[in-house]
Amino acid sequence: MALAQRFATLVKSTSASPCFKHCKWLSGTASGYIFRKGREFMKWILATFIALLAVLWHIGSGGDRWSLIPDTPLESYILQQIRLPRLVLAACNGMALGVAGAVLQLMLRNPLAEPGITGISGGAAVATVLALYLGQFDPVSLGLPFIGMLGGLFALLCLWVFAGRYPQGVRIILVGVALAAIFGAIIAVVLNLAPNPFAFQEWALWLMGSVANRGWPYVWLVLPAIFVSGLILWWQRRFIQVQVFDEQVVETMGFETSRSKFMLLLAVALLTSVSVVSAGIVGFIGLVAPHLIRLLGIRQPLSIIAGSALGGAVLLVAVDALVKSLNTRVELQLGVVIALIGAPWLLVLLVRQRRQHA
Repeated sequence: MALAQRFATLVKSTSASPCFKHCKWLSGTASGYIFRKGREFMKWILATFIALLAVLWHIGSGGDRWSLIPDTPLESYILQQIRLPRLVLAACNGMALGVAGAVLQLMLRNPLAEPGITGISGGAAVATVLALYLGQFDPVSLGLPFIGMLGGLFALLCLWVFAGRYPQGVRIILVGVALAAIFGAIIAVVLNLAPNPFAFQEWALWLMGSVANRGWPYVWLVLPAIFVSGLILWWQRRFIQVQVFDEQVVETMGFETSRSKFMLLLAVALLTSVSVVSAGIVGFIGLVAPHLIRLLGIRQPLSIIAGSALGGAVLLVAVDALVKSLNTRVELQLGVVIALIGAPWLLVLLVRQRRQHA
């Protein structure tokens, strides 16, 4: 009895102490904290499950029946040389576009920013189409992607020159939109001057975006650009981390803002250019992927970029699996299907933004 009384007294004195009252795990807020963490954990479990389903769906689709395990040497060759390169290339392109979109949204402080508005994708497309029109490269030449990347870097140079020495977010967007319009007009002129209808059709289909009929060489082309861009972003990680503040506040923190913005745009240019030259113009991935990650409750800039890489890869793999599964006379282009999904999403974002400012 005496022992029970001493234990009751100890519990009463402990619960009355300030340490007990302010402890996160023992106070009344513990249940809410655990619930939030549990909910975030469940979201990640669901995202991982969706990613696994997208990969399995993509690998097994494309034939007369869904199958993961090849039964014949021919099916084994198809899996290794056609399906797997297509899967990896789709994931790499989604990763590149997702990261590029997240970086632009953070740097420009605009949730509607995506790689297409910088004009870089248009510059890469113009360089590639011009090289094909002039007959300097074959459509399957490995030198063609490097020409496209040079076009993307030239677009970056134009963007930087016209945006000024100390570019602001709004000015970068306006200059990018103007460059995108100019490059789009040049592409239209080149298509009109195509030497024959077959060339016109081939170039037009390439511009619509697709990862079909690509092999491992395209994967080896994309991976170095992703690696170099990752190094640039890691080098500028502290500047990225402070993008939660206004530009005026960031300028007082001792950063060389102009140089850091150029390095971030260089990373975006590499990612966007290599995506264009390997898969054509695929829009809206850079817009949708960062918002999907924010729906998981992620708000830290570096975490948003890392999550957007995963989200963009899963999204593009899932859409390409859908393209492979659709029973159409001619396989739909990946960029067309992405646009049908991304355009309504953009309208939803615009409506939500209007309601927030109302």
